[in-house]
Amino acid sequence: METTRRYYDSEVEYAGVFGENIEIETANPVNYYQAINAPEECEQVTIDGKLFQVKDTKATPLVIVVPGSLGVGPNHEAHAETLVSNGYSVFVLDPFGARSVESTVANQTQYSFAASAFDVLATYKKLSTIEGIDSTRIGAQGHSRGGSAILTAITRKFADPIIGYEQSLKAAYAVYPWSGHQFVSPSIGQTNLRSIIGELDDWLSVQQVEEHLSSISATKANASLRIIPDAHHSFDRRGDVYEVPEAKVAPNAPTIMITDDGLMIHPETGEPSKEMTDFDAFVFALKSGFGKTGAHMGGIKDQPEAFTADMINFFKENL
Repeated sequence: METTRRYYDSEVEYAGVFGENIEIETANPVNYYQAINAPEECEQVTIDGKLFQVKDTKATPLVIVVPGSLGVGPNHEAHAETLVSNGYSVFVLDPFGARSVESTVANQTQYSFAASAFDVLATYKKLSTIEGIDSTRIGAQGHSRGGSAILTAITRKFADPIIGYEQSLKAAYAVYPWSGHQFVSPSIGQTNLRSIIGELDDWLSVQQVEEHLSSISATKANASLRIIPDAHHSFDRRGDVYEVPEAKVAPNAPTIMITDDGLMIHPETGEPSKEMTDFDAFVFALKSGFGKTGAHMGGIKDQPEAFTADMINFFKENL
């Protein structure tokens, strides 16, 4: 059987800059509570990605690109090349390869959303020590599940116990993120946040993302949201809109709220639990009739160009 060549094993060049393989020591917490309160008990794992470091006489800003449920794809690579060509060093994170995961489209519980956020913080911590990178100008751009990861990673109740209250991403660009998990206290401190989603996205709830950004803004954070008219999921990748039949989604399921110490609150009982996991939440959503199969993706008209312009403008203003 033919195996897919890992991103790590490929020689990749964007805008004349060749990627350097970097390994990241991270973890597989079973839930947010374990990540925050017992990181030493989490299963340890080493993931990887490629650093495209722009050489300059002074330290350069860095953008961490975090892919979604299909792993590193052509759109992430295109955005990395655009960013490099605009003078940013870029790290393309591959959270799947070392975990032997090909896709989470049909099963998002192969590893936890808490682990995805932990990956972002571990990556930030590692790259902030690399010579030639300006540690005060590190941003992250996450797509879909990757967007969810950076929204959690910049939430101070999650980040502070893991990297310390004095450390933070300067900019976070959440691209069509799933906002099904939200902290009761959503402060993001000094991080500048922008989210961009499509009006017709059926992988997630646009209203849920709006409410998430609104609650973050209420903490006096610098947070903004842009909704692209007539756009579906992954509208940043050019191509006709098509259905992904194997996608298992529950966009109308209740939001899982998370306490300050990482306890997931069950939407049926209202009780926080140390043992509750993503799997429990998805089972509840399915049994309650919120689950469905099939969702759409694709970018048409000028949607990919609108995305690229918005992306560059955001990082130009904030890094």
